[in-house]
Amino acid sequence: QVQLVESGGGLVHHGGSLRLSCVVSGSTLDYYAIGWFRQAPGKEREGVLCISRIDGSTYHTDSVKGRFTISRDNAKNTAYLQMNSLKPEDTAVYYCAATTGWDISQNEHDYKYWGQGTQVTVSS
Repeated sequence: QVQLVESGGGLVHHGGSLRLSCVVSGSTLDYYAIGWFRQAPGKEREGVLCISRIDGSTYHTDSVKGRFTISRDNAKNTAYLQMNSLKPEDTAVYYCAATTGWDISQNEHDYKYWGQGTQVTVSS
């Protein structure tokens, strides 16, 4: 059974940085496209960044351009979300998700496996 576990969330000041990790167990990360999503209170879940399972290409939402990066270490079965220059509006629960059905996707409905989420809070 495939499981995803996120870690690395926490409380950080405006302008600070965090790195989230997503460890995949029960399978090999190589097979999966990975997406990071977030959901703020009272808002719908949105795609943040995703990374291809084929060539490592990435796609990001405009609000995180130049601040967030996604990466993967297949040898460690771990994907990462590096978040710099954090803003209060980045406050949300962050989820990683995995799919074999697409090379890369920003659409949450394309993802089969999900982690439990990790809270990121950015104070002003």
